[in-house]
Amino acid sequence: MPADQSLKPIISTIPQKPGVYHFYDSDGEVIYVGKAKNLKRRVSSYFTKTHKRLKTKNLVSKITNIRCIIVETEIDALLLENNLIKKHQPRYNILLKDDKSYPWICIKREEFPRVFQTRNVVKDGSEYFGPYMSGYVVNVLLDYFSELFYDNGFTPDSYLNRKVSRSSKDNYQKTIDEIRKILKGDIKTIIGSLKNRMLDFSEKLDFENAQKTKEKISLLNNYQSKSAIVSSKINNVDVFSICSEKNFAFVNYLKITSGAVVLSHSVEIKKRLSEDDESILQFVITDLRRRFNSVSKTIFCSHRINCIWPETKLIVPLIGDKKKLIELSLRNAKYMQFEKKKLNLMAKEKKEKTSSLFRLKEDLKLKLIPSHIECFDNSNLQGTNPVAACVVFKNGRPSKKEYRLFNIKTVVGPDDYKSMEEVVFRRYKRLINEKKNLPQLIVIDGGKGQLSSAVKSLKQLNIDGQIAIIGIAKRLEEIYFPNDSTPLYLDKKSSSLKLIQQLRNEAHRFGINHHRRKRVSEKIKTSLDNISGIGPKTSTLLLKKFGSVKNLMKADYKTVQSLIGKSKAKKIFGDT
Repeated sequence: MPADQSLKPIISTIPQKPGVYHFYDSDGEVIYVGKAKNLKRRVSSYFTKTHKRLKTKNLVSKITNIRCIIVETEIDALLLENNLIKKHQPRYNILLKDDKSYPWICIKREEFPRVFQTRNVVKDGSEYFGPYMSGYVVNVLLDYFSELFYDNGFTPDSYLNRKVSRSSKDNYQKTIDEIRKILKGDIKTIIGSLKNRMLDFSEKLDFENAQKTKEKISLLNNYQSKSAIVSSKINNVDVFSICSEKNFAFVNYLKITSGAVVLSHSVEIKKRLSEDDESILQFVITDLRRRFNSVSKTIFCSHRINCIWPETKLIVPLIGDKKKLIELSLRNAKYMQFEKKKLNLMAKEKKEKTSSLFRLKEDLKLKLIPSHIECFDNSNLQGTNPVAACVVFKNGRPSKKEYRLFNIKTVVGPDDYKSMEEVVFRRYKRLINEKKNLPQLIVIDGGKGQLSSAVKSLKQLNIDGQIAIIGIAKRLEEIYFPNDSTPLYLDKKSSSLKLIQQLRNEAHRFGINHHRRKRVSEKIKTSLDNISGIGPKTSTLLLKKFGSVKNLMKADYKTVQSLIGKSKAKKIFGDT
């Protein structure tokens, strides 16, 4: 696709260096951020290649400006791209639908280190262990560590305030070393200690605390079982795999420590352009390694990609235990993919089966689910100020911006039938002329007479039979169909009837409010507007203050005078 003439000078100045590029639209919004080893070659490719995907064509068509940031290395470009995508959230970039913050256990870099839980990993030389998927596991571990300090003679006060003598320093450091060993994966010591404590509670007939201790053991055993032993030869390794479909990709990350899987984390990625699995993996690996503070020097990956992480070795295993890790990771990624599809399908089926629109389709024997419904109601007072209202519901909810009001033009006197015929004709003649979508269902507030009048208009427009139409009579809430004198009575508690009543009531409310405003306007016009020197603005001000002309005439003269002035007050009340 040829570049826009205004962009050619910009592209010609882009250097052949690694960096990040931004695409902007006509509103100055960032619509895409990308990284490249060679910026000039990558950016130029958007305008020289023929793109097959419609989204890529749309992106290129919206580009009005390009800006670049030069960096030293490709890894710097990838990290910068990651930050800028999170900052700007461009509409054409892939979206990571996950940003959870997990708990860590920190051994603070201090003379007498503190041990505590945190969700913020700070590069201050302290040791961070985790992340943990369960906050309760963290609490169990911290409780046990507290007891280790107490067992070694440290009181809460001495621990919190670091009142530890030099002679006790070695003992303190031994406790920290034991905690560090446990955090690196050796929780057998904790479980053994908890089992002894549980037996002590049982012997003392303290069954409540024995049960609580047993639950802690069970929790830690479950936690340990999830950290399945892989191989004693595999240590401190990150494992990544991806399974992909047209619009989404699913990446799983396994963290291997001391021959055990200590973390399994999956993310869903929404594709925006034609991103391949390799580029997605580069993006996600960078994000997850930074998020989980990984310093592993080895990555096992399901796809062969360029390793742009300094001093890190990337391997695509083919056999043995390493290959089994890839298969395990891939199963987790596919599980997330399957779960997403399953949940979406279940939600869709549940919504369709339980929705009032589905029930309405079944109860009225409609051909389609009526996602677009319109309802009409007439309002008048002894034939004066006749108006009509049309309310629109989309997907079972009011679409108020599409509501319409009609002043009756061709009918003289109180004639609901003729009024209904007029407004239905005007409404759908206009929709047809403007080539807008017609509703799947029309609801008429009224019985057989109003319904027949509406059907007459549909026939004049040659759309009779294309739209389902019913009438609802107020007295017994009968539902009438065209050419059928026998009404349908829906269950008073059914969601179908409640939706029809909601439509009818909303149309009545909308129409009657307009009718009242019109009546008030007419009333003002025949009284105040006939007084010389009292204009529309003054009339509106008085009506807003007193509500009606009758209330105005009962009002205190001085109050009216303070509102509109002495001269105008005299014109209304005369000399007082």
